[in-house]
Amino acid sequence: MSAQRFGGKQFGGKPPWLTRKAPEPGVLEQWQKLFQGLSLHTVCEEASCPNAGECFARRTATFLLLGDTCTRNCRFCNVRAGRPLPPDTAEPENLAGAVKKLGLKHVVLTSVTRDDLDDGGAAHFAACVAAIHRFCPGTSVEVLVPDFKGDREAVWTVLGAGVAVFAHNVETVPALYGRTGGGADYRRSLAVLEAAKTLDPGILTKSSLMLGLGETAQEVRQVLQDLRAACCDVVTLGQYLRPSPEHAPVSEYIEPSVFQRWEEEARALGFAFVASGPFVRSSYRAEEAVDALKIAAGNDARRQKSASQG
Repeated sequence: MSAQRFGGKQFGGKPPWLTRKAPEPGVLEQWQKLFQGLSLHTVCEEASCPNAGECFARRTATFLLLGDTCTRNCRFCNVRAGRPLPPDTAEPENLAGAVKKLGLKHVVLTSVTRDDLDDGGAAHFAACVAAIHRFCPGTSVEVLVPDFKGDREAVWTVLGAGVAVFAHNVETVPALYGRTGGGADYRRSLAVLEAAKTLDPGILTKSSLMLGLGETAQEVRQVLQDLRAACCDVVTLGQYLRPSPEHAPVSEYIEPSVFQRWEEEARALGFAFVASGPFVRSSYRAEEAVDALKIAAGNDARRQKSASQG
C-alpha cells in the first residue's frame, strides 16, 4: 500500500500507534512455565507475537505443533528454520491436558511447515484435534495449517478430525512471494482453501494478509477478491513487523484509518468476519470470530423460519 495513495508517513522507528502496554507482571512467565513443563510450544512466543501478553491474560493461546523448527525459511517469519526433530508422539495428549487445565473453550492449532513428512504433518494435526475432543468435548478447535504442498488428502485428513475453522494464510500479495522466500506458492495456497471448502462445504475457512511489505492497494484488493472467489469466509489484515535485521524490511507503517478502510472493503466483498488493524494477527481474538459467526448463523436461521411461517 503506497504512502502516496493513502498519505502514509514514513518513520525511522515505529510510529506511535504501534506502542503496546506491557503485560501484567508474571503473566508471561506463568504461561511459559506451563508450556515448558508439558514440552509444548506456542506461536505467541516462537514468532514474537506482540499480542502474547494480552492473549495470555485472556487465557487464550495459539499452540505450535510439530516442534519449533521449520523446513522453510520465510524472510518475514521469526520461527527458526532448519532440520526438525521427528514428531513428538506425546504431544496430542500433552496438548489436550493443557487445554483442559486452562479451561479453554476455543483453541487454535498451527505448526511449523514440515516438508520432510510425507503428509506434511496432517495426521499429527488430526491426532491433536482428536485428543482435544476426547479430553475437552465442549472445546472448539481452529487449525491454521501449512500448504501441505497442495495435497488434498492431507487437507481431508485434518478436516476429518472435526475442526470448527480451517485456516491457511496467503501472507502477502503474489508479486512479493519471491522476495519473502520460503517456497510458498500463492495459487497453491488459494487451492488449499478452496479444497477445504469443496471437501466440507460447512467448514469456516480463513486467511490472513500482512501489510507494509511493499504491496500496492490494487494488489491487496485483488488478493481479497481472490480469497472470496475461493469461498474464504474470514480474513484478517495486520501490520508486518520486522523480527530482526536479517528479516525482510518494513516498507511502510500503515495508519489505523487505512486498516479500517480495508475492513470496510472486505466486508463489502462478502467476508462473513473481518479483523483489520496494526496489531491484528491471524489468530488474534479468534474465538470472537467464531462466536460472531455463530450468532449470525442463528439470526439467519430465525429469519428463515419466520419467513416460512409467515
